[in-house]
Amino acid sequence: MTDTDTADLEARIEDLERRLRRPDPRVTMETAFWAVMRNVFPDETRTHLKAASREQLLAARSYLDHWIAKMGDKPASEAHSERETIEVE
Repeated sequence: MTDTDTADLEARIEDLERRLRRPDPRVTMETAFWAVMRNVFPDETRTHLKAASREQLLAARSYLDHWIAKMGDKPASEAHSERETIEVE
């Protein structure tokens, strides 16, 4: 191993150590959030919250699927024919 290789490795180690001393705030916030969820909410409550979140996502999917299907039923030329002209005085 050359002196250049050793210097490069030492620089990489210093960079890693610096990043470990300053953790990513997003990771810290996420860790704190889940710690609160585990400590504040009982297991049964977390189960209900998870089920409610799933239902909200399913409702959003259903809504989007409905409108995607409606858009796909008409040719592009017909989709623009529904425009309405509003006269402004």
